[in-house]
This record gives sequence, C-alpha cells and structure tokens, in this order.
Amino acid sequence: MPAQQVYDTVIVGGGHNGLVAAAYLARAGQSVLVLERLDHTGGAAVSTRPFEGVDARLSRYSYLVSLLPQKIVDELGLRFAVRKRNVSSYTPVVRDGRPTGLLVGGGEERTRAAFRRLTGSDAEYAAWEEFYGMTRRVAERVFPTLTEPLPTAAALRERVGDDAAWRALFEEPIGVAVEERFADDLVRGVVLTDALIGTFADAHDPSLAQNRCFLYHVIGGGTGDWDVPVGGMGAFTDALADAARAAGAEIVTGHEATALRTDGRAAEVDFRTGTGEGTVAARHVLVNASPQALAALTGDAPPPPAEGAQLKVNMLLTRLPRLRDTSVDPREAFAGTFHIGEGYGELAAAYAQALSGQLPAAPPSEIYCHSLTDPSILGPDLAARGHQTLTLFGLHTPARLFAGAADQHDKTREELLAATLAQLDAHLAEPIADCLATDAQGRPCIEAKTPLDLERDLRLPGGNIFHRALAFPYADASTGRWGVETAHANVLLCGAGAVRGGGVSGIPGHNAAMAVLGL
Repeated sequence: MPAQQVYDTVIVGGGHNGLVAAAYLARAGQSVLVLERLDHTGGAAVSTRPFEGVDARLSRYSYLVSLLPQKIVDELGLRFAVRKRNVSSYTPVVRDGRPTGLLVGGGEERTRAAFRRLTGSDAEYAAWEEFYGMTRRVAERVFPTLTEPLPTAAALRERVGDDAAWRALFEEPIGVAVEERFADDLVRGVVLTDALIGTFADAHDPSLAQNRCFLYHVIGGGTGDWDVPVGGMGAFTDALADAARAAGAEIVTGHEATALRTDGRAAEVDFRTGTGEGTVAARHVLVNASPQALAALTGDAPPPPAEGAQLKVNMLLTRLPRLRDTSVDPREAFAGTFHIGEGYGELAAAYAQALSGQLPAAPPSEIYCHSLTDPSILGPDLAARGHQTLTLFGLHTPARLFAGAADQHDKTREELLAATLAQLDAHLAEPIADCLATDAQGRPCIEAKTPLDLERDLRLPGGNIFHRALAFPYADASTGRWGVETAHANVLLCGAGAVRGGGVSGIPGHNAAMAVLGL
C-alpha cells in the first residue's frame, strides 16, 4: 500500500508518460505517488518474452523511437540510448513480370540509382529530395515547440516560415501534395504510409486525420528519423522508473484507480488492489490514461469513441528469408522499413474494402528487424545461431472489423494474419513460415494483436494507439497553456490523448509536469 495518505501529486498510470512526469516532479521536490494497475510499469512501451522458453525480449507493442526529445533523456539523466538504422526502407514490387524494388538508404548515390532503376529517370528522386527537404525544415522548426507552451496556429505558421509547406501539411489533404509531387504509384504509396500508421483514413480525407498522423511521423527529433531503442522499448521505461524512484517518487503496481474526486484545489483518488481498497489525497492528479478513462474516473461525460486500425505481429525467425529480388541483401531489406502492399493504389483499395466492412483482400503492412540493429534483445545462443526478430505493423484494419463474439474475433484475426503473411510471401523466395523459430512446446514463434486485443490488454480505447485522433500541435479554443488541461483545474491528462500526445515521446508527461510546476 502507499506509504502516505497525502501527496503533492498522484499519477494514475505507470506508462512512460506518467513516469516522465513523476521523475520531473520528484526532482522538483514534490512528493509523488504513481498508481499502476498492472504488475509492472511501462504501459505499451515494454519488452517481454512472448514465446515460451525462448530467450528473446521483444518490444511487444510500441517498438521504435522518434518523438522522444533528447532534452528529456538529458534532463532526467536516463541511461538509455538509440541506434540509427542504416536503411530507411525497402519496398518490393513486380514490374513487367520481374521482381524488383526500391531501396532507400546507403547513401545519396545508391538511393538515386535505386529510384532510376525503378522508374527509369531521376525525376522521382529529385521530387523525393525536395519533398523531404521541406518536411525536414518543418521538423526543425516544429519539434522544439512540443516541449514549450502551446503556440497559436498563427505563431506556429510564422515559425514554419513556408506558406507552401504549411498548406501542404496543415491545410490540404496530404494526398494533394503526394499527387502533385510524385508520379510513380509505388513512390506515392511509400510517402503516404506515414499518414496511415494507426490511422484509418483516405489520402484525401477532409478531416485531415491523415495529415496530423503524417506530421507526427516526420518531425521527430527535428529530423523525422525513427530509431531503434537499445535493449528494446522496455529499456526506456525501466530507465524512467529508475530515474523516478531515484528522485524520490513512489511507484506501486497492482493498484487500480477506481474514482477521482476534486474541487479544483484538492483531490482524492480511490484505488483497489488484490487484497483491499484505499484512498489517497493530493493537490494535483495526473492521469496517464485515455480521455475515456479520465471521464470514467471523474464521472464526466466521455469523449467521442476512439477506434484503432492496426494489426501488430511479432515474430522470431531462425534466419531471414531470401527475397525474390536477388539484387538486395535481406539484411538490408529488413533493417529499415519493409513495405508490403503499400502502393498508392493498393492503399486506396484496402481502405475502401475496410470502409465497406470487409477485411482488405491484400492487407498493407510494414516490417522491420530490431535485432539487425540491436542484437542485445536476443540471448547469446539465439544470436550466435543467427536468429532474428521481425515486427509487422498492418494498416487499414479498423476495430469494427473484429466486433462480435470472442470466437469470431479470433477467427477474423487468423484470417487477416494469413492474408497478411501471404502478401509478404509473394515477395519472398521461401515462405516466411519456413523461417519461424519454435517455442518450448514446438509452436511457431508468432503472435498477432488486433485493436480489440490492445483494448483488452492495455485499455486503449478501441485499440487506438494514440488514445484518440491526433491533434495539430497548436492551441485552439479547447486547449489550455500546455495542452494537458482538463475541465478540473488540478487534474491534468498526461497520456497520449493530450495535445501533442501519441507515440513514445514523454512529451505529455513533461508538459503536465511543467503545468503543475507553474512553468
């Protein structure tokens, strides 16, 4: 049970954002209690051994790092590192009956040659360089604002200082920019994928949900790079928990918050454990959970429902599969993002099918191999024998497709997994099933998680990895100074559902701590 009955701040939820807030506030001299429902901290940013008897620690849910500001790592003194990927992406395709593909990485000349080989000229490469030069300039200007008080839209636009870039990313559907700049269907699709991660939308969706998703995927670190967490994602949250405890924060697991009462100046949080119930009081309460969970705690009206739209698959292989495109080494193809079925037309077709209530016939997805960049997640014996991990993220699979009884959900998951792996196999010289390792019971080392699995396991509303639709990183009538404020003056939302939330960033945790400290 908690050591005290009254704290300066109680944090509901021990995911990475809650731990960031706890570390900052405890370092500022506050008494801090973190209540975590599960028997471990980390939330969706954890490493685990999902396969019985196999010494491989996989980043089971979230798996790459882009949005984490270096200032958080430095200010909290975290013992945590990331590694760059040598290859950005590889996208296989069959052209004129011949297996080929687009490898982005390995230097400017090699990438230029890959574009020329695929498209027959340098035009698409030139457009690629111009487009991502634009996004990088936007990233350099926007990313530093994420840990500052929210700017107005006008102030952020002035900071971007490029009207064409602002129009392309903030005002017009991203499909307009993609179609204006690129002609090749495959290249268009590779660009669009960053707009669709966990986001069920069309390239021309008038809501601009796809633009907001795209923005968050290209501004990380001021570069847009997606890096590999050394030791797996759990290494990050373990370092955060260590930093929070070292600063004096108290973290209790197996404690589920059940209610929150506040008059705007003082608050009480009820909780239950496996052996009893209790209540703690605090001046501030930070909720590192979804807006729906916050409403359930306070008794306020819940926000509109959220819906996730992804399939997450973890695999352990005895070896990387051979490719039909023999011009590319599998160790390069899988080191970056391996795009499958993500041509522009294929993405549009998959979206239309899912929108009509059907599983996509050719599910789009993307894969990467953590262990190629960071083999430390494998036990010495597995590493010596050449085992590798694969992480697959499927698109355009909204939670609605899995509704129904448990047996129907499981059947739909297996059907989608089989169709997704068939899309991968179409570009391999051997079935991926032949490369799968087996666990202690002789079962293939593969697991798949639907949005409803994530809702059950992690309480993500509708399985939405962002808790709700992402927001542009500027203030409007519904936001406060930091984007973490709620209807209650001393209750703040420090999870992914805050403005500038989503992804493994620690930004909502940092911003909620700054709000508590009056900065």
